[in-house]
Amino acid sequence: MAKEAKTKAKKEKLSDRLFFKLKSGWEGIDKKTDKEVEDFASAYKQFLDKGKTERECADTACEILEKNGFVNIDSSGAKLKKLEAGMKIYKNIRGKSVLAAVIGKKSAEEGFNILGAHIDSPRLDLKQNPLYEDSDLALFDTHYYGGIKKYQWTAIPLSMHGVFINEAGKKTTIKIGEEPGDPVFTVTDLLPHLAREQMEKKASAAVEGEDLDILAGSRPYDDSQYKEEKEKVKLGILDLLNKKYGITERDFTSAEIEFVPAFKASDVGLDRSLIGAYGHDDRCCAYPALAAIVALAKEKSAPEKTLVLYLSDKEETGSAGNTGARSVNFENFLAYLSVAGKTDGGSFEKMREACMRSSMLSTDVNAAFDPTYANVFDKKNVSYLGKGIVLEKYTGSGGKYGASDANAEYVAKVQAVMNKNKVQWQCGELGKVDKGGGGTIALYAANLGMDVLDCGVPVLSMHSPFEIISKIDLYTTYRGYLAFLKDL
Repeated sequence: MAKEAKTKAKKEKLSDRLFFKLKSGWEGIDKKTDKEVEDFASAYKQFLDKGKTERECADTACEILEKNGFVNIDSSGAKLKKLEAGMKIYKNIRGKSVLAAVIGKKSAEEGFNILGAHIDSPRLDLKQNPLYEDSDLALFDTHYYGGIKKYQWTAIPLSMHGVFINEAGKKTTIKIGEEPGDPVFTVTDLLPHLAREQMEKKASAAVEGEDLDILAGSRPYDDSQYKEEKEKVKLGILDLLNKKYGITERDFTSAEIEFVPAFKASDVGLDRSLIGAYGHDDRCCAYPALAAIVALAKEKSAPEKTLVLYLSDKEETGSAGNTGARSVNFENFLAYLSVAGKTDGGSFEKMREACMRSSMLSTDVNAAFDPTYANVFDKKNVSYLGKGIVLEKYTGSGGKYGASDANAEYVAKVQAVMNKNKVQWQCGELGKVDKGGGGTIALYAANLGMDVLDCGVPVLSMHSPFEIISKIDLYTTYRGYLAFLKDL
């Protein structure tokens, strides 16, 4: 019997080596952990509802940082000419992206541990001259932002968010459609009775970009002196905006107005194990990254290495622009961390040396396996909902184009940290090789010489108005980011 048991044990051990077994992250969790999962999910949903645009998300992140003792380096003046271990700082980049750091005991030349996410999401933006009237209806003309399936944005409630800046520089913030009793907006769709030709088109052409016009109103402006005015409905909308916000039609030309789904983040499923919301990509990684650096900033002892958080903008359109990851903002912040307080004033070379020795997780989402569309996934190399944080060695498309493709040594280091901290992880890639693909900010960080690995939450219905994630994956990702910052 003892010999048979020994043989069986050997077979089981060999089986463990041969197969990469994934179990549900829910299995075996105790009541304490279950409560932590729910509490974290609840805080995350509040974060999502408060920050539906990149500006709102950046503002919310800065509020959280300040409440936890982080100091804005742009408003602190001479106090931060020298950085010392344990100091907590942040920088707001034009109200759309955020950089934060907890200064470590080791010198900057030994590198940083960095978490980098993006806080922009696909949406509908207004054009510069958007408001028009047709057939006694007022409509807003839009230009969609990021990769969307256009038909998904019709016949759903939308809310209006953004800022108007007048010639004097006065900023007017607008948010309509989020509070109880607020009106909402929508893009109309064609009734099926008349949609025979539309439904014969490819899905990509069934609704065209120029068809995504938003219904804004239908009531004519009621004033006897404007009896001859041909666009009374448009005039009525402008009058309402002017009375409440002081906005004129000209102000639209410089405004940044976004339309996003009006519904709140919600639990999904009878067991409430999932979260459905707009903006999971990539705020379901941005929030755990933010929470992780805040948690470590509360510890009595300063971290060994300096910890950095980067919440970037413009990822959904290629990370270009002066708030995106391709700008010099990230590099300049790392340079500041590298040379601040140095008696010799520091140098460009010191910053480069710091980057070369830095480790980063590009904290971005991955496509979760969807059994309804199984044919586009490689089941051996896909991430699954509920099975933990996803380590993605490369992204890109068409032969890894646009990927940073992390080296084997670094991937193994990250895996070792996850294993040491008992963080459940899985591998994943974005679908079958020739089915498509996508990118992250990883390659822009890699261009600075640092080690980078994509690492985040698996998502269903990605880039739709209502994406789905698992609460256990969200919490596991938070734990994974904590482990990375502390132990790499």
